[in-house]
Amino acid sequence: MIPLRDVIPSRTTPGVTIALVGLNLLVYLFQLMLSERGHDAFIHAFGVVPAYFSIVSALTSIFVHGSLAHLAGNMLFLWIFGDNVEDRLGHGRFLWFYLACGLLAAIAQVVLEPDSVVPMVGASGAIAGVMGAYLVLYPHSRVLMLFPFPLFLFELPALVFLGLWFVVQFLNGISQLPLLEQGALTGGVAFWAHVAGFLAGLILVVFMKRPERTRVDWWDTIDTRTRD
Repeated sequence: MIPLRDVIPSRTTPGVTIALVGLNLLVYLFQLMLSERGHDAFIHAFGVVPAYFSIVSALTSIFVHGSLAHLAGNMLFLWIFGDNVEDRLGHGRFLWFYLACGLLAAIAQVVLEPDSVVPMVGASGAIAGVMGAYLVLYPHSRVLMLFPFPLFLFELPALVFLGLWFVVQFLNGISQLPLLEQGALTGGVAFWAHVAGFLAGLILVVFMKRPERTRVDWWDTIDTRTRD
């Protein structure tokens, strides 16, 4: 299933979400211009390597992606859920929220494999935080889904979609624990970064949301006037 959009119109222009998508695209285009050796060096320089962890690298890693599919999936989820979370937090708070979720997600993965020298890249942890915040702010929303084979569209409650997404990440993270304990995990998906980012978003949004923006429910923004 592929999410296409949610049903909530944003009341403000999501400038930060647009800027984040644009910055990620620009970084990836720059990566494509590098040689294979240069690309590997770029990943090691700006990804977060657990054995040589630094806050700076944890933050820069949020804007680096390993493949086009990795980038496209992350940006799709950011575009669907980011505008509404930014609407409730405000532009400045949303940026700090996004970076904080990405940082906490990276730290969680580093704690689980502190000796790894495999660089971790991607905005997945930060975007997982956005998804967690969306669940808190818009629990009654719905997400338009595309099922490719056979092709049809349907709406799924956001609570169900985001809940299932989290459960899948958690179960995959559990399956990785034996490899983490043996030090045998040498790449792949950082599921615990996803889990930690999601939980961080659930908690941080409670303190960072702007109360004056939560007095209007999402359904109040929909134009219900009768049309001919």
